[in-house]
Amino acid sequence: MDRFIKTPEFLNWLSQATGIDDLLYDPHYFGGGTHENRHGQELDVHVDFNRHPITGWHRRLNLIVYLNDEWDEDWGGAIEFHKDPRDTQNNTITTVKPALNRAVIFETTYWSWHGFERIELPEGDQDTRSRKSLALYFYTRTRPEAELTPPHSTIYVERQLPEHIQPGVVLSEDDHATIVRLLARRDQHLKRLYDNILDLGGQLESARRSTAIPLTLYRRVRALGGRVLRKLGLKPAQ
Repeated sequence: MDRFIKTPEFLNWLSQATGIDDLLYDPHYFGGGTHENRHGQELDVHVDFNRHPITGWHRRLNLIVYLNDEWDEDWGGAIEFHKDPRDTQNNTITTVKPALNRAVIFETTYWSWHGFERIELPEGDQDTRSRKSLALYFYTRTRPEAELTPPHSTIYVERQLPEHIQPGVVLSEDDHATIVRLLARRDQHLKRLYDNILDLGGQLESARRSTAIPLTLYRRVRALGGRVLRKLGLKPAQ
């Protein structure tokens, strides 16, 4: 597969099929390659990082090939495409089952929200079957101005509580487990954001010392990071 997808013949075909010219193969497979997901796993809705961290290329296409020997729709794991997961009143979702040898191709933009459903296998944790896929990402050196955004990492939107969990409802054990799981995932995302802000703060401090960034600018950026942390309910580092 690797030998095939980097040939001019395949890249030209992919450009013709999608209308995106001059697509580039990623020899680093950053974030891509073989993926395997088992019972209980899911992927929160997100948009992908938009620039390659090594080459600086613009990420333009995702191509996912499913390799499961068997898969039933009742097991979940379908890829979900959301109109806007943050707008719960108007969001629409399209799903595609991860069937053997099926390929899904979609653009990487700041509105290409996607994830996959929680996997629920018939025998639970004892079930050895899994959702297998090969993820391939393609890039260009430039992209249309209307699609340009500042470089960013993957941006997640945590899943909402199930609609049936409402005031006055008696929670079942499954409901409680769902709430605990969603809160844990949200905490993980908050920690990741907190770590990113601390890392950026450290880089800024290092840059200030080495290049003499004006102290007023440094303080403004530090204050901005502190406001972000407080909005997340976290305490800024001193």
